[in-house]
Amino acid sequence: MTATLPVTFDDIRAAAARLSGIAHRTPVLTSRTLNARVGAEVFIKCENFQRVGAFKIRGAYNAAAQLPAEQLAKGIAAYSSGNHAQATALAARELGTSAVILMPEDAPQSKREATAGYGAEIVTYDRYTQDRAALAEALAAERGLALIPPYDHPHVIAGQGTAALELLEETGELDTLMTPVGGGGLIAGSAIAAKTLHPGMNVVGVEPADGDDTKRSLETGERVTIPVPRTIADGQAISTPGDITFAINRRLVDGVVLVDDDEIRDAMRYAFERLKIVLEPSGATALAALLAGRLDDRPRRIGIIASGGNINTRRFADIING
Repeated sequence: MTATLPVTFDDIRAAAARLSGIAHRTPVLTSRTLNARVGAEVFIKCENFQRVGAFKIRGAYNAAAQLPAEQLAKGIAAYSSGNHAQATALAARELGTSAVILMPEDAPQSKREATAGYGAEIVTYDRYTQDRAALAEALAAERGLALIPPYDHPHVIAGQGTAALELLEETGELDTLMTPVGGGGLIAGSAIAAKTLHPGMNVVGVEPADGDDTKRSLETGERVTIPVPRTIADGQAISTPGDITFAINRRLVDGVVLVDDDEIRDAMRYAFERLKIVLEPSGATALAALLAGRLDDRPRRIGIIASGGNINTRRFADIING
């Protein structure tokens, strides 16, 4: 099923070895209260406890670490609303080079401050009127930097797949694996790991209702572009799936379900009050879908990737009280 794909299971295994000592092997949380509520055994991979507060260090470091020394010395660039920005900045610091990050003007202040704190130079743009990929490519070309995109790159996808690999090494076979979907890198890497280890496992993505580009694309069989979504799930405010990620996801992903902003808020509250963890909106969408009953079948064992927890106290309070 995964032979001939642009990313292989061996690539994910190699990424796991490369990330040893760099990325945390994050905990897997279980809750009897959650199990009773949804009628299944649930395992939550807590990437909110990852370095930089999200899974993105896995892909960013895996890609940066494979650059030739001569290119690495010139520096790296990325574009991101926050988590990939921080991850690329940290990867650059770990590898002894510099990073320039293109971030939207309305990126959460806490994410901008953290990115700068890792030593990166930040260049801003308007996400609603400007093409971030084109801007980043021009910036990288002008400065001679290696551009590491947030999802549409084989090394990034392989790195992200290590989160699901770790989860499945701990839990064994699951009936369903649920992950948030933005550009598609996390679910693409996760699907490769899941379908290689357990071909019968269902892989389900979760998007915000106003950012359903991947769901529409899978339904039509080709990449669809939508207006830039306006959603509290800023990490999933993507207008079109990646080229490479879509090629993988159209073959391996079993479906995508949607959650609205209120359901995301409910999941963030539930995670805080009952699970005792803090999730940012994008990190809570898979849990939101489970709590909202979006799965049509009745899986007995469910894995969820809680992809991140990068949110400051003021925004967290504003969102959950919204």
